[in-house]
Amino acid sequence: MSFTIPRTQKAAVVSTAGATLDTIKTDHPVKTQAELAPGECLVKLECTGVCHTDLHAALGDWPVAANTPLIGGHEGVGIIVAIGNNTGHCPVKLGDRIGIKWLADSCLNCEHCRKGREQNCPEAKLSGFTVDGTFAQYVVSYVNHVTPIPEGFDSNAAASILCAGVTTYRAIKYSNTAAGDWIVLPGAGGGLGHLAVQYARTCGLRVIAIDTGAAKKKLCLSLGAEAWIDFKESKNIVKEIKALTGGEGAHAAVITATSGAGYEQAVSYLRAGGTLMAVGLPGTATFDSSIFFTVFKSINIHGSYVGNRQDAVEALDIAARGDVKCHFELKELGDLESTYEGMQNGTVAGRVVLNMKD
Repeated sequence: MSFTIPRTQKAAVVSTAGATLDTIKTDHPVKTQAELAPGECLVKLECTGVCHTDLHAALGDWPVAANTPLIGGHEGVGIIVAIGNNTGHCPVKLGDRIGIKWLADSCLNCEHCRKGREQNCPEAKLSGFTVDGTFAQYVVSYVNHVTPIPEGFDSNAAASILCAGVTTYRAIKYSNTAAGDWIVLPGAGGGLGHLAVQYARTCGLRVIAIDTGAAKKKLCLSLGAEAWIDFKESKNIVKEIKALTGGEGAHAAVITATSGAGYEQAVSYLRAGGTLMAVGLPGTATFDSSIFFTVFKSINIHGSYVGNRQDAVEALDIAARGDVKCHFELKELGDLESTYEGMQNGTVAGRVVLNMKD
């Protein structure tokens, strides 16, 4: 099997973080097969999701800046069209349909990798942040970290599972909950949140969705949330959650919102022994909550950062079976800037996926 690889491609490039958003270039170079290093593969993209992390990378508003100039994006699905020479024990082959995640590569041999925390590897490469990502027609990735897409699973539907899905799935997986427990999901109508609602339901959890707006309310309730709280209308979110949960509070909260307020309230509405899963990454916000009640209530606070290779396989398998569905709007690469504007204004319900086919 062989593929014709062009010398140039269309790509969205961040020239300097914070100076401007992505600029669409039509003559960006494509690596040839001979230029690939051992362990690298070239992927022809079919589509890519757009994540709030991509916006942070473009704006440069995180404590750690992206490597620029840079092609953003980290939720890509495509076909492997070339593999680097001297790639030993290669787990993929030409023509395989695979997914590219935020975690592009890791050493697989350090303590973090051996313990399943590949995302914390000191040598980790991050798609669309430290290495070029998926806002391009062709992307260089790494054979040991690409994820097979289940046969029959639509590429557009799979794209956002590779980040938003994996991230929320892992957080729920480690939230110390059991079927019948209450879980609170601030930001439930957003790209991560609406997937978290569904993964929580597959675990038998009772979901309290927090967000704002009629469209997000309709989405969350249609996906199985048992209760809805509009944070702009509520006079006392903590009181409402306790009333819904028999006075004791929720067993867990997965905070996907990108503001500090969601974190600060959680200790107050979690019951004794409850778990706060910290997922959303506000650029400069701090976590300010009562140390006394955190200790007194035996609250667990657990930072959950994306997911490892096994988490990705599991999250995709659940979605491919139809138990989780990503609600997305399909757009073109030229719509990236308007998509970012929608993210900044909080008007994107669900997810946006960009068509990358010719």
